Amino acid sequence: MIDFTKEYILENNLVRLSPLQISDYDHFLQFANKEPELWTYSLLQANSPEKMKIYLEKAIEGRKNKHTYAFTVFDKRTNQYAGSTRFYDIQTENAALQLGFTWYGKEFQGTGINKNCKYLLLAFAFEVLQIERVEFRADAKNERSIRAMKSIGCTEEGILRKNTYRPDGTRRDSIVLSILKDEWFGNVKHQLAKQVSH
Repeated sequence: MIDFTKEYILENNLVRLSPLQISDYDHFLQFANKEPELWTYSLLQANSPEKMKIYLEKAIEGRKNKHTYAFTVFDKRTNQYAGSTRFYDIQTENAALQLGFTWYGKEFQGTGINKNCKYLLLAFAFEVLQIERVEFRADAKNERSIRAMKSIGCTEEGILRKNTYRPDGTRRDSIVLSILKDEWFGNVKHQLAKQVSH
């Protein structure tokens, strides 16, 4: 299972994932200031300098409390910081975790960054951490995110009706998808590997 004291670096030719640090604030400030639409469906808003600081602090606190491990995403082709993603709701006793809180700046969307990140994270989860189940959730209205999850091999499990609050106080239906360890080794890894840069 994941060692929260360890500095994991996951990378290939296109992307490098490194543990999120408070110093990433400087790299991410542009996304808070200039791209508010990135946070439309996010349960944790970072659409201002103040909210971005809180966003990073909560991610780092989650790692200290051993239930979250957040990564900074760096695009090696453009030599730029692209966004962030994380493991969360890490359940050691159940060999299960969730993968989410994923966002990328607009110029990095549709470039293959997401599939490369997911390949690295899923391979790490199933092959190194020996996870049995990786779960994904999204606002049921977030069609772009749902398409992206299905495109990497996720199986839709259903809808949790009005299971949580959105930042604006309305209730959100959450779609639940997952990939299981035997599915990863059975076909998902092979299919996703054909779509990514090594």
